[in-house]
Formats: sequence, C-alpha cells, structure tokens
Amino acid sequence: MAQQAGTHTGERRLAVVEGVLERITYANEENGYTVARVDTGRGAGDLLTVVGALLGAQVGESLRLEGRWGSHPQYGKQFHVENYTTVLPATVQGIRRYLGSGLVKGIGPVFADRITQHFGVDTLRVIEEEPERLIEVPGLGPKRTRKIADAWEEQKAIKEVMLFLQTVEVSTSIAVRIYKKYGDASISVVRNHPYRLAADVWGIGFLTADKIARSVGIPHDSPERVKAGLQYALSQSADQGHCYLPEERLIADAVKLLQVDTGLVIECLAALAEPDEDGGDPGVVRERVPAAEGDAQESVSAVYLVPFHRAELSLSAQLLRLLRTGEDRMPGFRDVAWDKALGWLKGRTGTDLAPEQEAAVKLALTEKVAVLTGGPGCGKSFTVRSVVELARAKKAKVVLAAPTGRAAKRLAELTGAEASTVHRLLELKPGGDAAYDRDRPLDADLVVVDEASMLDLLLANKLVKAVPPGAHLLFVGDVDQLPSVGAGEVLRDLLAGGSPIPAVRLTRVFRQAQQSGVVTNAHRINSGQHPLTDGMKDFFLFVEDDTEEAGRLTVDVAARRIPARFGLDPRRDVQVLAPMHRGPAGAGALNGLLQQAVTPGRPDLPEKRLGGRVFRVGDKVTQIRNNYEKGANGVFNGTVGVVTSLDPVDQRLTVLTDEDEEVPYDFDELDELAHAYAVTIHRSQGSEYPAVVIPVTTGAWMMLQRNLLYTAVTRAKKLVVLVGSRKAIGQAVRTVSAGRRCTALDFRLKG
Repeated sequence: MAQQAGTHTGERRLAVVEGVLERITYANEENGYTVARVDTGRGAGDLLTVVGALLGAQVGESLRLEGRWGSHPQYGKQFHVENYTTVLPATVQGIRRYLGSGLVKGIGPVFADRITQHFGVDTLRVIEEEPERLIEVPGLGPKRTRKIADAWEEQKAIKEVMLFLQTVEVSTSIAVRIYKKYGDASISVVRNHPYRLAADVWGIGFLTADKIARSVGIPHDSPERVKAGLQYALSQSADQGHCYLPEERLIADAVKLLQVDTGLVIECLAALAEPDEDGGDPGVVRERVPAAEGDAQESVSAVYLVPFHRAELSLSAQLLRLLRTGEDRMPGFRDVAWDKALGWLKGRTGTDLAPEQEAAVKLALTEKVAVLTGGPGCGKSFTVRSVVELARAKKAKVVLAAPTGRAAKRLAELTGAEASTVHRLLELKPGGDAAYDRDRPLDADLVVVDEASMLDLLLANKLVKAVPPGAHLLFVGDVDQLPSVGAGEVLRDLLAGGSPIPAVRLTRVFRQAQQSGVVTNAHRINSGQHPLTDGMKDFFLFVEDDTEEAGRLTVDVAARRIPARFGLDPRRDVQVLAPMHRGPAGAGALNGLLQQAVTPGRPDLPEKRLGGRVFRVGDKVTQIRNNYEKGANGVFNGTVGVVTSLDPVDQRLTVLTDEDEEVPYDFDELDELAHAYAVTIHRSQGSEYPAVVIPVTTGAWMMLQRNLLYTAVTRAKKLVVLVGSRKAIGQAVRTVSAGRRCTALDFRLKG
C-alpha cells in the first residue's frame, strides 16, 4: 500500500504513505509530537516508524500520511509526517481492527468481531446511517447500541474540531476539552473569541489562547489581547499565592508578557476596572491598601481579580461579625468552674494540661473565634481533643473539618468524633457554590478546623460564611509550615500583629516527643539549625552529591530499603516528597522510576498510555485540579487514591480515594490525574505518612527554603530519610522564605 506519489507544496515534494496505525510509542500531549508504528500492508509484521504531529490519530485507524523519508542514527528508517487524513478502512479485517482498537467507547475486540461478522464491509455505513440496526448483533442491547451511536457521533464531531485546531497547532487533549466545553460552537469560539478559552477551559492558559489568536489573525495590539494578558498575569500571581498585585508590578509584568507599549497596558487596565457595558462586574478591582513591610511607600494601588477582592472583604467581615456577636451557642462556659471542669477532663484523659494548653482550651470555649498554633510535639492534638471533650460534655454540637481527606481522618481518630473535609462539610456543588452559607448555616455550636495553614482565601471565606452567629470557631495549624497552595495566607494573617483574633501559640515540646528524632529535627530546622542524623533511630541521611544518583538512591530507599528494614508497605506507608517537580530528583522523574519499582507492567494486566505516562491498576495517583463535577461532592486538588480498575473497552479507570470514595475517570479526563509515588512538598500539605523520603539536592537550589524542609519533615509520623548533599540541606536550613504574599486580610481585620 505504501506509495511514493509526490504532492506539490510550493516547490517541495511530499511523499505519501498509507497504512493502519498499529501503536503509539510516544506522544507529547502539549505539542502533539508523536512516534508511532504503522502497518503499510507489506506483510511479515513489517512496521514502519513514523514521527511528527499526529494530533487526534487513534490506534486502528487507516491513515493517509504526507511527509518525507528520513533516517535516525539509532532507530533507522523513519517517515516524518507533515500532515495526515483519516481514511475509513474498506476491508472486513481492517474494519474489525479499527473498531476493536478502543476507538469507539463501548466496542472492544469481542463486539468488533461480532458486529463485523454480522454486517461485513457494510459495518461502518450501518453505524453511521442506521445505528438502530446494531441491535441485530447478538449480545448488543438497546442501551449499548445507543452508547455506541453516541460515541461514534461524538468521535466524528471531535475529529472535525481537531482538524480545524490542527491548523492552529492545538494538542489533542486540549481539542477534546474545547469540544466538551462548547460542542458544535467550538470552531466559532476558537475563531472569534480565542481568549475566552483561557478563562473557560481548564489547561488552556493565556499563552495557548494567544497562539491560537495569532493563528486566526487577532492583532498583537488588540485591546482584547491586552485585557486578557492583564487578567492572565493576575491569575498567574494567584497561582503563586498572591491575592492582588501592586499596580506598578502588574503593568511591568504585562508589558513584558505582551511586548506592547506601557501606555496601551495602562489604558486597558483602566478599561478593565470599569463595569462592563451591561453594568456587570468589572474585570478587575483597584483599591489602595497598606504597602508590605519594608516597602518605602505607605500604601500601594492593589489590583485584584474580582473573586479574590470579594472573598477578602467577605472573610474579614464575617470573622469580625462572629467575633463580636452578642449571641453565644455555648453560654455554659462563660462562668464555668474551670478547676472542676479540668479535673473532670483529667479523669477522662488521665493527663494534666500544661498551662499554655489550658489557656488554649479556655480561649476556644469562651471566645467566638480563636487560633491555636504550634509545632510538632507541643500538644496541639491533645489540646484539640480536650476542647472537643469539654464541649461535648455540655451537649454542644461539634463539627470537625480539615482541608484534606487524610487530615480529616486523623482528626476523627484523635477525637473519636466524625470529621470531614471542608469541601464535603459545605457540600460544594458544580461551579463551586456551597450548600451551606450565610443563609443556610451549619448546625453547629463549635467548629474546629485542623491544618488551617492549608486554608486558602476562597475556601476559608466559604467556610466562615457557613458558621452560624454565636457558634465558636477554632482554627488549628502550624503557622511555620508552607502557606496554602491557593492564594492567601489566612492563618498568618489571623495571627498578624494587631489582629483582633485571640490566639495561643504552644511552644513547649513534651518530654516523650523530645525522644523523637523527627520532632527534635523539625524544631532544629525551624530555628535555623542543621538536623542531627547520627545515632538516630528514626531520622537518617544518605549522602549523595550527584543529583541524578540521589534520585536513583531515593527510589531504592523508598521502594526497597525501608520496606525491608521497617516492614512498611512502599505504596501505602512510604511517601517521597521532592522540593520540585522537574529535574532528575524531581517528583516527575521519580514517579516514573518508583512506578517501575512498585507497580511494574504485566502482560496480563491492561494499562493506559497517555503521552509519556502509563496508568496501571494499583497505581498511586493524585487529582491536580478542583473538579466540582466529579464524585459525590467534587474531587479536589491534592486528593490521593489508588487505581482499582481499568477498562479499555469503556475507556475508563476507577480510583479509590483516601476518603474511601470510588471515582470513575474517562480516559479523556486522565490529564486531571498525576502519579503520586512522589509528590512535591507543596502538594503534601495536610497529609501525614508513616515514613517520608526527601531528596535534598543542589539541583533544587532555588526552591530550598527553611519552611519547605520543615513542612516535609513534619509530614512524617515515624521515620524521615534525607537523601542528598549536606550543602543543599545547609542552604534549605539557612534560607528564610523571601517576602510575604500580597494579601490585605490582616489590614481589613484591624478594621
């Protein structure tokens, strides 16, 4: 079938090859670059290697490829694809292969065989024109018939969108997402409003939208482009934790990003700050707020994206409202005999409270809003348990929550009461609205939120809105850990100088905790001292100065040495925490190596390849975006789970999350999942693991900061192993995180 016919493209002659796509060896989801093997019909199992942009091509399809012949020093003869078209197969064998390849959801090899046996070469016409006739095939009921017809239609429509998007160089996964968002309007939106994609479609940032806009002829200095660029710069800064940017910095960032005149950026920013033509919300809000500490100016013009400005105003107002209300849903603690109450508590727990713990218990039960902070081993957990015991003794309704599933489980074990994630507690709905809010508050007298350092501005606002007036709200967390992944520094702002929110900081490390190398070294790191690693039973250092070797050693320690010596399960009990994602000792590379070691491929088990990654049953995975549409109440960034099943015919895998919920993922949703054998330290917040392994290498030099290493070490319950160089550990211990995030919550709380 291979042909050498040339086609003219200007002066260039392109060769043409026809064949069936047998397998995809490698695919880059971002740019569509693919390495594949094609059966050109020459027989003897002789497959041709083709390379190039095969966007949207599926295994089993017959393709007409245009391109050039070339040779690779290692892999030999190759065909470099410049463009391709899909040709529907014409033989029964080709049709059977095409349908059985998993291309159409609901048809696997078994049904492909039955359908082609029944309809022969007429199969594809029947699916296209008379899909109701599929019911003639033994074993195909009306439900599956309808599913196949729908999948065929969707596949056709996506193909059409992809062929258009190919001309503007958009990857397959993004083309599928655009189609899912806009359906038949996809081509129109891409052509006429490309910057909408950045706001509407997850995974498309300004840079991709800008590339598309350029392809469809939108001018470089179009006000639409500049406004989209300004909003992108603000959303980028929110991803780095800032609630706003000072106006001068935003303008400078936008000029650099957009490569346009400063005057045009200033004009477009002014236009964005105005309400839209229909009197709706402006694109941004400008407001003067006090400058950060050490800034020469007293105040700055802060530019916010609207949701962050609203949330900051709302959160500060709600906290002050709760704090100052005359109502009290636990009035029994106003004039309680504390000696008697604490004596009763000792009878329940068998332990006296230390003076600072006692102060924290009294604060939580008498003040409407309070904060409890402190490092590991200082008795935060026991203090929380004491607060809950006393509140329940007075028949108070206690609600316990934490930002992650693991933290909620730990809180439940500690208190013997039910605890849930904040998302589940509020019953967040698609779109992010909560079932509980100011108009429908929670039925609670005391709300305790653990791991409060993880609360970002938007989530904290949703939570505080749902606390009824008169209820007591206690935030518990370690303010020296990394701040939240999302924008804001809520816990730090609540504890800032001049804050009206009462707080207790536990500082005394209890004697039994002093025997733990994990606790001792966490406090040493937090005070700027090197961790002690000699003679420790639960804290080790493997010295390796070479970053690549340190990566390999990290895998060996996590997958083999710790399980062998301590009897821990490498998937369930051991977690690798890397300072960064990239590099030979980064979470990305380590995940690949750990997967090979812990969940290697087996010929009898199905797997799903996506770009350079492969998913298998048993894989440890994590969700990497908030998705309010999945699961009972959404699945959120940082949720961890294990792949429990994988179905190539229905093109779906199932994940059992750490909240014990089974969540299905269609194969075209797998870019929401990442492997989690290794995660970045930022992503590990709020989780606790029996053992953690931390590569600390000079390759991650820019990321090495004290609160990063401190957060990683405090994730471990029993065991910490550092792998890397003493120089890199020294850098981490010495470097105090530079600069606060841009937030004005502390200023607003001062009223």
